[in-house]
Amino acid sequence: MNLRQVEAFHAVMRTGSMTGAANLMAVTQPAVTRLIRDFEDVVGFPLFERRGNQLLPTPQAIALIPEVERSFIGLDRIARLAAGIRENTAGSLRIAAMPAVANTLLPRFLAHFLAQRPNLQVSLQGIPSHQVAEMVAAGQVDIGYAEGPLNRHGLDIQAVAMEAVVILPPGHPLAEHAVLTPAHLAHQRFIGLRPGSLFAAGVQLALSEVPRVSQVEASLTYTACALVAQGLGISIVDPPTARDFLAQGLLIRPLSVPIDTGFLVIRSSESHNQGLVEVFSSQFLEYFEKDALR
Repeated sequence: MNLRQVEAFHAVMRTGSMTGAANLMAVTQPAVTRLIRDFEDVVGFPLFERRGNQLLPTPQAIALIPEVERSFIGLDRIARLAAGIRENTAGSLRIAAMPAVANTLLPRFLAHFLAQRPNLQVSLQGIPSHQVAEMVAAGQVDIGYAEGPLNRHGLDIQAVAMEAVVILPPGHPLAEHAVLTPAHLAHQRFIGLRPGSLFAAGVQLALSEVPRVSQVEASLTYTACALVAQGLGISIVDPPTARDFLAQGLLIRPLSVPIDTGFLVIRSSESHNQGLVEVFSSQFLEYFEKDALR
């Protein structure tokens, strides 16, 4: 038994004639007749009988067709999946990202991206930046987002800039200013970030001459936002994370001194999933530039 024989049987059952099946399969009518005859030899019973100009299925054919239909549904699914993979709308995509990106930008973008790709499976891991590059280099993920700088052979790296903002609890006096300077933050209760990241070092440098009251420290900007929303102080974080807390009354103001809180897009030049990764990466950056910071 081969698939072509089964396909011919399915086509004759659908069209009711050898000629119709031949047109459906884009072959000659004798070719369909031969395939049906060979299929009958394999299954061991007749599938069709002629009554005048009619070609009628035998009871055995009627009993067989439901299983054939189920197999063709499976083949159709395989064909649709293959087309989706070819067109970068199906398959799988593995992403690793620093928490500030994994918890904010990527979920919002994925809601849009996956709405048009119901057959695409995505794995998203939020991990420290130093692990992201390792996973991309090892082929454990297809694309990564991490804090820079990074210079590693075999990786394609693109830097995306983004300036930090000041966040204030609801009703804070500093909210009357459209733009805040480091001097405005003097003697304020300030929620700093734990040392160890370039962003934390940048904040510390920008405020090095500013006296602050530091009672609480956070390891993640998301945690800092949650603390500010509870009125425990003010902080400096990335805009996407701050945006997630607007519904809780968090106030956002630009800072007059630029502090970079951007990220790197990291891809492997040896990835076997380049087409889908390229589509995802380019659309994500387009989303970031147009919509993410609004």
